[in-house]
Amino acid sequence: MTMSIKVVLADDHAIVRDGVRAVLERKGKDMEIVAEIANGKELVDWAENNRADVYVVDISMPVLNGVEAVQRLTKNNPETKVVMLSMYDDRISVEKSLKAGAKGFLVKVSTADEIVDAIREVAGGRFYLCSKVSKYIVQGFLGKTTARKRDVTGLTPKEKEVLQLIAEGYSSKQIAKTFNLSLNTIHVHRNNIMKKLGIHKQAELVRYAIKEGIAQL
Repeated sequence: MTMSIKVVLADDHAIVRDGVRAVLERKGKDMEIVAEIANGKELVDWAENNRADVYVVDISMPVLNGVEAVQRLTKNNPETKVVMLSMYDDRISVEKSLKAGAKGFLVKVSTADEIVDAIREVAGGRFYLCSKVSKYIVQGFLGKTTARKRDVTGLTPKEKEVLQLIAEGYSSKQIAKTFNLSLNTIHVHRNNIMKKLGIHKQAELVRYAIKEGIAQL
């Protein structure tokens, strides 16, 4: 008997999860959804004690965005197989997703066949880009380095989490409560982020986080 492909759906919109589930129930008879998750932090926490064959991950999620979540998943387990799901088909989103460790990329207007094909291809150890982004060259993304004046890679994982919540409008007290940290620790993180990025105003910090895909409007 052929083993089913175990799939995790991570998207903060229930309607999107319902849509993907309906597609897999109709066309992915060889697939089994083992978990549905609403934000990046929950996804990382789930993966600490559980395993799936393929993770379908929304690029824009609250608390911890999809790119950051995938980076952590693949760091903890390099064999993790991810199909990124996005509202956008721009080059930057695709590049960030692949560099984070995703093996597939779908836009949310992808066809049912593309969704099923992407999961099967990635489960088999191959790359898959949907038709809307297939014009981008995977190897070009993976081999390309870009020098930037403000480099987000200089931030620690916790600083990136704090930056995302700042950009999403959380107050320092709310961020401290979210991470179970002291208010002073959050202030230290905020100051370190601004110092590393050379940013002195919160409005600039929010714009930077959105531009870099750490948070989205």
